[in-house]
Amino acid sequence: MIFSNTTPFIALASVNRLDLLPALFDIIHVVDDVVDECAYGGFIVVPDLRHLPWVKVVPSPTTPSASILLELDRGERFTISAAMALNADKVIIDEKIGRNVAEYLGLSVVGTLGILLKGKQVGLVQSFSEIVREMRERGIRYHPALVQRLAKMVGE
Repeated sequence: MIFSNTTPFIALASVNRLDLLPALFDIIHVVDDVVDECAYGGFIVVPDLRHLPWVKVVPSPTTPSASILLELDRGERFTISAAMALNADKVIIDEKIGRNVAEYLGLSVVGTLGILLKGKQVGLVQSFSEIVREMRERGIRYHPALVQRLAKMVGE
């Protein structure tokens, strides 16, 4: 079972690559708060998650399962809480604090760049670097040294 926070949906939607999520993970679980955050709108339009056949929406927990989660935004807080409650295999989170908290609580974490990397490794992505460049042009930022290190891992 895989859970995702909001930012990976926004980042992948920015380059029209939401298709990577079901291709790599089949079903992605999200909490109501993530659906709401994606629907809120902004510069990058994310399709209504409730209408994507590979997205399973679960109710946001009423209270976080660990007090450390109170430091996070609603989407991260309830994504991690639901992932813990349902014994998820992995959570998809980009924000450093959210990733650190999820790992501290024992969850396996991957981010959008990890999804692109995996996509490149299995032949779903032609160029990791090109997609990251397109994301940057649309306002999605990742640390340049991290991008460079990951690009080298896939021979770019």
